[in-house]
Order: sequence, then C-alpha cells, then structure tokens
Amino acid sequence: MKSVRPITLGCSKNRVDTEHILSSLEGHYEIVPESEERDYVDYLLVNTCGFIGDAKEESIQTILECVQLKKEGRAGAVYVFGCLSQRYSSEMPELIPEVDAWFGARDFSPLLKAFGVRGDGRGGRYLTTPRHYAYLKISEGCDRRCSYCAIPHIRGRHVSVPMEDILAEAASLAAGGVKELIVIAQDTTYYGLDLYHRRALAGLLQKLSEIDGIEWIRVHYSYPDDFPEDVLDQMAGNPKVCRYMDIPLQHISDTVLSRMRRNVDAAWTRALIRKMREKVPGVVLRTTLIVGHPGEGEAEFGELLDFVREARFERLGAFRYSEEEGTYGAEHFRDDVPEKVKQARYDELMSLQSGISLDFNRSRTGTVVRVIVDDFVDGILVCRSEFESPEVDGEILVRYSPDAFDGVGPYSLVGEFIDVRITAADEYDLTGEPVFRK
Repeated sequence: MKSVRPITLGCSKNRVDTEHILSSLEGHYEIVPESEERDYVDYLLVNTCGFIGDAKEESIQTILECVQLKKEGRAGAVYVFGCLSQRYSSEMPELIPEVDAWFGARDFSPLLKAFGVRGDGRGGRYLTTPRHYAYLKISEGCDRRCSYCAIPHIRGRHVSVPMEDILAEAASLAAGGVKELIVIAQDTTYYGLDLYHRRALAGLLQKLSEIDGIEWIRVHYSYPDDFPEDVLDQMAGNPKVCRYMDIPLQHISDTVLSRMRRNVDAAWTRALIRKMREKVPGVVLRTTLIVGHPGEGEAEFGELLDFVREARFERLGAFRYSEEEGTYGAEHFRDDVPEKVKQARYDELMSLQSGISLDFNRSRTGTVVRVIVDDFVDGILVCRSEFESPEVDGEILVRYSPDAFDGVGPYSLVGEFIDVRITAADEYDLTGEPVFRK
C-alpha cells in the first residue's frame, strides 16, 4: 500500500478539508501522520493557505521544502491543493514546476481522481486532531465583501451545509469518541440564510447538543453584523454550549470600519459586547483585530487601544494589514501605513492585551474548573476548560500523580474530563491541581 503524508496550513477550515480527503483515501493508501518524519513517502499532500502575505509565504516555503524532499528521493510526488493554488491557479505551476499536480479548494474530485479514488471529498472524516475533539464546518464560502479579505474570491459565495448532513456527521464523530465539537465556517452566524431563509445557528446548536456523547460545543468565526441573539440564549441556557464566543471585530474606529466595509459601527459593536456579557454571565470573548488598514492614522489607532482597554477581551489576536490583489481595499485604497508603523502598532496592541490576559488568568486562581485532558507530555496533563479553544488559546497544565487519580494511568485520562483547581497563571497558560476525577 502506498503512503500519503498530509501537511495542512492555515485555518481549521482547511484541516476539515484535509480530513475529508483523507477519509476518501483511507483503505487505499497508508496515511502517515503529519508530525511523523519518514525516510520515504510516496505522496506529500499539501493543503495551502492564501489568505494574507505571511500565510502565502509560509505555503510557498512549505511547498519548496516538499519539492526538496522529492529531489532527495524521500518523496515520490508532491500534490498541492487549497486556497493558494485556487487563488493562483495559473501562476503557481509556472513558479514551482517541480510540483507534480495542483488542485483547487472548491472541487476535490480531480484530486481524488489523481489518487485513483472516486468521490468528491465530502464524505467521512479521518481525524487529524486528538480523537476527543473535532472541527465541524457548517458552511462554505462567504457573501461578505470586507475590503481586506480575499476569501470570497477563493472560496466563492456562502453555501450552508444542510442541517441533516451536519447532524449525521456530528453523530458519526460522537460515535467515534468525539466529545467536543468546534463549529466553524467563514461566517457561522450566517448559517441557514440560503437554505432556510433565516439564521439557523441557534437551532443547530440545540440539535447538536442532543447527540449522545457530545459534551461541549463551541462557536468560532462569528460576524457581528445582525448577530443572532438566540445564540446567546443557547450559551446562557444550554450546558453543552461553551460560554465562549469567537467574534472577529477587526477595528472600532468608524472611519476604519467604513473603509473595511464591515457594515457595523463603534456604537453597534459596543452594544453587542455589552449584550453578550449581560446575557451570558462569565462569557469569554475572543476577537481578532487588524492594524495598519488604509485610513488608520494615529487617532484611529488610539481609538482601538482605548477600546481594547475598555472591552477587556479575554482572548485577542491581531494581524498587520496585508494588501491583497482583487480585494476592494487593493482596488480603492493606497496601502498608506508603512510596514514599520504596522509592526510598531501590532507590538503595542499585543503588549496591552498581554496585561489584560494576565489579569484575567490571575483572576481565576483558586477557582475549580472542569477541564478536558488533551495530552500527556513529560509528566504533565495538558488540559483546557470551556474557556480555552484548542490551538489558539492557552492551556491548563496539571502535574500527573497516580495517587490523585486512584492509579489510573495518564494516557487513559486523555480525552476525559476532570476537575482542577487553578493554582497559578501567566498571560497565556495556567497551572492547576486535580480535585477529583469525574
């Protein structure tokens, strides 16, 4: 049986695509884990990101490294698919001709055909995450036209996955041991408008929570415009829906938000945050912001800093504006903020957030939280509570002791829920001790 080693770059939505494809290849090929280095594999399968400049550079560098492995005789062929090759379908084969085949991000049938397998890559899942959690993609594409974003050009218009298909996939994941679902899309709050002529995310969350075996459901990539408030009702009243909301806001200045074409203003944004904190006591908010967008002067950046001080997001990430060809921003604005200024603003923003995150984590010291064990490394149980999402947030680290778990081995605890008392914290990770095992 020939071997395939996948390499997935970019966001969790790409990871789901890879897992669908691997499910179609399973049984026909040996699947080599991405983290496993071998002297030789028959195929290197690279799923690329083409969202912003840094991501494109990482994708190209990874492809070149795979090509080098092929030249050294350590790989038989290199196949590339995903956002980068979709976006630059004519340029990439000329730029890196050593790649054996290029495929897009929308139709996986040609890729599977090249492997001699029938299908469209939309069936089952071959998990590349730990078996107790999985990402669940509920739609594809985006109807938004934010000035900085190339996703609609790459992924096309918004298309919701029928609810019955999502529930069937979730039930299958649960039957395989998944306990936590992370709901993702380009815009999760837009779910259902095309199929049901209404925003149906809250109803989907309710039905997902009724699946046996599912204990946690968390929501990522929510758009603030016309945010469906019944989702907050689910968070407040459904014990399986994590009190955790990922809502990329991008900015607070009305000037910048208008240029970004976000369809919201500062007043709307502040009102929405207040509503979230009022309706869901204890909710943890994660957001992403962009610095250096055209039109962001010192005054607008100052507004952004003041907003972060005021909102005190528990989790926050940031990007430096990257002018992307084909976007509204590239066609209508001059990229007028120097790169050094972008970097300085990014550093200042993240330094501010570091202090806020540290305060939040320290406030949790002494509390008892329910966590799920993700891994066991060097004597430490690596855990998360409902307030930490995998891969993007910090972790809760618990030193393993046989006595604390009645002799249960540490690897048997992976994927299980335990209660932990937080004993120490830094701006990213927390330390805890077991209270008792559930």
